[in-house]
Amino acid sequence: MNREVELLAPAGGMAAFHAAIQGGADAVYLGLQSFNARRGADNFTLETFADACAYAHLRGVNVYVTLNTAILPNEVNDALETARQAYRAGADAFIVQDIGIASELARTLPQARLHVSTQMNTHNEAGVRAAAELGAKRITLARELSLPEIEHLVGVADELGVEIETFAHGALCVCYSGQCFMSSLIGGRSANRGLCAQACRLPYTLHNVAKNKPLPAPGEHLLSPQDLCTIDLLPDLVRAGVSSLKIEGRMKSPEYVLAVTQVYREVLDRVLTARDAAQESDSASWAAQPATEEEHQKLAEAFSRGFTTAYLEGHRGNEIMSYGRPNNRGVFIGRVASVRNGKAAVAADQEIVAGDVLEFWTNKGHFAYTVSQVERDRNGNVLLAPERAVGKGDRVFRVRSAKAAFVDDDKLPRVLVDGVARLRIGQPLRVEFRLADTPGNGRAYRAAVKRFAGQPLPVGVAEGPNVEAARTKAVAEAGVRAHIDRMGQTPFELASLVVEIDEGVGIGFSQLHHVRAAALESLKQQLLEGVTARPLPRVEPLPDVRPANAGGVHVAALVTNPACAKAAKRAGADVLYVPAVNLEHGQATVAGQLTATVEQASYPKQCTVVLPVVCHDICKLTREQACGFDAWRSVHADQPVVAESLGMLSRAMAQGGLVEVGPHLPITNKLALRKAAELGARRVWLSPELNLAQIAELAKESPVELGLTVIGRQELMTTEHCMLMSQGPCAQNCASCARRKSPHFLKDRKGYDFPVVTDQLGRSHLYNSVQLDVVHALPDIIQAGVSWLMVDATMLNVEETTQAVQRVVRARNIAHAQGAALPKEPGCTSGHLFRGVQ
Repeated sequence: MNREVELLAPAGGMAAFHAAIQGGADAVYLGLQSFNARRGADNFTLETFADACAYAHLRGVNVYVTLNTAILPNEVNDALETARQAYRAGADAFIVQDIGIASELARTLPQARLHVSTQMNTHNEAGVRAAAELGAKRITLARELSLPEIEHLVGVADELGVEIETFAHGALCVCYSGQCFMSSLIGGRSANRGLCAQACRLPYTLHNVAKNKPLPAPGEHLLSPQDLCTIDLLPDLVRAGVSSLKIEGRMKSPEYVLAVTQVYREVLDRVLTARDAAQESDSASWAAQPATEEEHQKLAEAFSRGFTTAYLEGHRGNEIMSYGRPNNRGVFIGRVASVRNGKAAVAADQEIVAGDVLEFWTNKGHFAYTVSQVERDRNGNVLLAPERAVGKGDRVFRVRSAKAAFVDDDKLPRVLVDGVARLRIGQPLRVEFRLADTPGNGRAYRAAVKRFAGQPLPVGVAEGPNVEAARTKAVAEAGVRAHIDRMGQTPFELASLVVEIDEGVGIGFSQLHHVRAAALESLKQQLLEGVTARPLPRVEPLPDVRPANAGGVHVAALVTNPACAKAAKRAGADVLYVPAVNLEHGQATVAGQLTATVEQASYPKQCTVVLPVVCHDICKLTREQACGFDAWRSVHADQPVVAESLGMLSRAMAQGGLVEVGPHLPITNKLALRKAAELGARRVWLSPELNLAQIAELAKESPVELGLTVIGRQELMTTEHCMLMSQGPCAQNCASCARRKSPHFLKDRKGYDFPVVTDQLGRSHLYNSVQLDVVHALPDIIQAGVSWLMVDATMLNVEETTQAVQRVVRARNIAHAQGAALPKEPGCTSGHLFRGVQ
C-alpha cells in the first residue's frame, strides 16, 4: 500500500492559519505565546488556538503545536501546563526540541503525538533510533541531508514505526538547526529560544590572516543561503518515503502561506496520482507532470532569495548561497525604457496593477516603490513616479503582488454535506446532514472515516413541530431546497439534497431555518467530539533522584593538537579532551599549527574523545563517505567519550562507552538533566546559554556531575557549507585543501573578527570575536555546584594554552583555600553567566 504524504504548512497567526487550510494543507503547525522558535510571530493564545483547532478539525486538518525551544529551569512547569491545555483544546501533536520536555510529554500525555523538532539536530541513524526510544512518532530531519541519506533514514524509521518529515520549501539556516549561538552570544537574543536576530543575513568580509586583506567574494552576505525549493524534487521525496513535507514560514504573510501551499498542493497531488496509478497497473516506474512555469513564478513571487535544492542533491558550495542579497528579490517584470519629467516608463512583460510593490535596481542600489495608479504612455509602457532617480535600462522586480492579497474568511473552505429534508404531514419536520463523499470534500471525509473507523459516520439530525396541511399556499419542493441551501453563515455547503415532501404541505420557513441550523450544529458537534475539550489524564509525580557525588573540582582542557595537549597537561589539567576528527585526520589549521594524524601525533595517553556535533552516516553524498571518516571507531567499551547529540549519546552508550554530554546537546532544565542521566550520561557539560542562578538551580540534587567552559572562544555555528568557498571554485578535497592551511576570519560591519575554521570533513565552524573568560567568577561557579572547569583551547596556541590552564588551576586553588577570586581579564566576555538569554 502506498504511503500517505502529508503537506504541512506554517501559521504565525489566525489569518495565515486560514490561508494554509484554504491552500490545501493536510496539517498546520503553529506556536503559542511562549516556548516556540518564532516568538516574533503573532502566534496564538489558548483561546484563539481552541478556535483554530475547531476550524481545522472540522475540515479534516491536523494541528501541531511547536514547543521547540530550550526550556529554562523556571519554565518547566509552565511549558508542561501549556502543553496540557493545548492538548485539551485540540492539539494533535507537539513538536519538541528539549529531551526532558519530550520525555515528560510522552509519559504524561501518551495520547498526544510527539514529533521531534529539527532543532534536535537529527541527521543520522543513531539520532532516529534515539528519538524513537524517546517516544517520538515523527522526526523532522536536519535540512543538511541528501536524498540518499533521507531514503536510508526512512528505512530505519519504518523499522521502528516512526515517520520522517523533511523541509520542502522556505528559508534555509546556514547553521545546523539547534546549533546556532551567534544571535545569542552577540546580542542576547537566542535562536534556540525563538528570538533569532538573523545575524547570518548581515554583510561580512572574509579575510586570510596571513594576507591581512579581504578576500574576493561574489557578494557581501557570506552567511546567507538561498531559499529551499523542492517543487521539482517532489517525486524523489515521495520515492524516498517521506511522510510529511514541511513548508517553512511562520514569520511570513498569509499571502505567502496561501500561494506556496496552493502550488505544493497542486503538484504533490499530481505526483501522488501518478504514483497510485502506477501501483494499480503494476508498473515499476512512474512520472508526474512537473511544475509549470506559472507555478514556479507563483512561488518566486510569494518570496524568494533565489531558489536552491541545496543539500538534497549534494550541493553545499556557492550555488546554494545568496551572497548578493539576503532578503526577498521578487520576480523580474521588466526594465526602465525611458525617464522624462520625473516619470519612468517601464516596459513590463507582466501586468502591473495599483497596490503592487516594485523594486528598482539601479547603479546606486535598490529601493522599493508602491504603485498608486497605473497609466501608460503611447507605447504601452507603464508610467511610474519613483521618489529616487532611476535610469534607462534599470531592472524592475515585483516583490509583492496586489492581486495575491489574501482576504480572510473563516467560513472557507466550506465543508460539503449531503442533506435530507422530510416534510410528511402528521410527522415531525426532520432534517439530516452527513459529510458528502465527493472530491471537493476529500480531506474532511477521509479524516472522518479514519476517526470513526468501523462505525457509522456521524449524521446531524434535528426535528421540528409536526408538519400540517397548508391552510393557504402549499410549500413547493423548490422553496424547501432554496431555504435549506442558505448556509452562508455556517462552515457548510450543500452538495446534494433529497426532499421528501407530501402534497399540500404548509410550514413556516423560519421553522425550516431553525431545524436546518440545529441539524448542522448537531453534525458539527459530533465531528468535533473527542478532538476538542478533551479530558486530561492524571499526572503521577516523578520519583526522586539520587544526587551525584562530585568529589572535588577538576580542570579539563579541550585541545586540538599534541603540542597543546602536552602543554595543558604540564600546566595542571586533570583531563584532556580531543575532537574525534582531529584524532583520525589531524588538526584543522588553528593559530598556525598543523598536525599529522594520530599515528604520528602522539597525544598524551587517556585523552577523552569528543564526538562531532555533526556526524552523518557513511552513505552516498556524505562527507564522511568522501573522507573515509567513521566517528564510531573512536568509541570503546569502558573508555570516556563526549556525545554532542541525543543519537550520539544513545549509540555511544550501546557501544559500552563512559559517556559525557557536551554543551551542544542543550541541557537547560532538570527534566533534561534527569533524562540525560537516565540515558547513561555520567557528566554533563552545560549549555553556554545558562546564567549563574540557572546553573545553581540545576546543580541542586543533580544526578550527574556538571561541567562548564570557563575560558575559550565559543563556537557560534557549525555549517555544512564551507565558508572558505566564497573565494571561488573548490575541488572539495578537504584533507589537502590549501585554503585551510592559513587561518581565516569573517569581519562584520562593526569591525569585529570572527575566526573561521573548516575541519577535515569540509564543515565550517565560526567562533566568537571575543574570548570567553569567567575565571574571575570561579568562587561563585563552584559554589553553584559546578565540579568540572573546561579550558577550550581550540583557538589557542601552546603558550596561550599553558597560561589559560595555569590561570584556571590557580583560580580554583585560591577559591578553595581563601574563597577569593582572581581579577577579571580585560577584553574578554562573560557570555551569559550573568545576563542570561531572553
